[in-house]
Amino acid sequence: MTYANFLQILLGLPITIALTGVAFLVGAILGFPLMLARQSKIRVVRILTLALITLIRAIPPIVWLFIVFFGVGVAAVQMSPFVSAAIVFGIIATVNMAEIYRGGMISIHEGQWEAARALNLGHRHTFTDIIIPQMFRVSLPSAATYAIGLLKDSSIASTIGVIDLAYRGSMVSQMTFKGLEVFAVVGVLYILISLPIAWLSRMADYRLQTRVAR
Repeated sequence: MTYANFLQILLGLPITIALTGVAFLVGAILGFPLMLARQSKIRVVRILTLALITLIRAIPPIVWLFIVFFGVGVAAVQMSPFVSAAIVFGIIATVNMAEIYRGGMISIHEGQWEAARALNLGHRHTFTDIIIPQMFRVSLPSAATYAIGLLKDSSIASTIGVIDLAYRGSMVSQMTFKGLEVFAVVGVLYILISLPIAWLSRMADYRLQTRVAR
């Protein structure tokens, strides 16, 4: 494979990073209120939220891509492939992050709530100063693992025309007839993107543990 071919593949790198970053950011933000709804004391809200999460997670991402891009994008609101993919992966990330947050929330011992009540802390201060920091620390490794998985899953966006690493790799492979060589390079690039995510996760977890230990 020539240097020019490598540069052609590399042009898809910013799109892959952008798609993964946007989707994960949407999920990290919207996943929190969805988790609160999932934990609501109102039974109807809990049931509806659980049904929504189950529905979104039950359907493969590629099917959602086709529904949004070829269905909604054609019949209702015209959207570019990138916007369609960002919406789909953002929604999927939201429900997955909600479950990750919920896992972090239920892992906190009941004694934390009891200690806060004994200190006469209000519900808001208990939640924001004690519960949420611990929840995020517990959720961080799972969130980082999901971010890496999301990075890999984003490659299927190439099926609707998002010009990411997978799309560029397929294009160069068809031009050069060197599929193994080309997709080996694409695979290495995905690994190289994943490594900083894992490293940042470990650093953030270390900092949070150090802060808690003080």
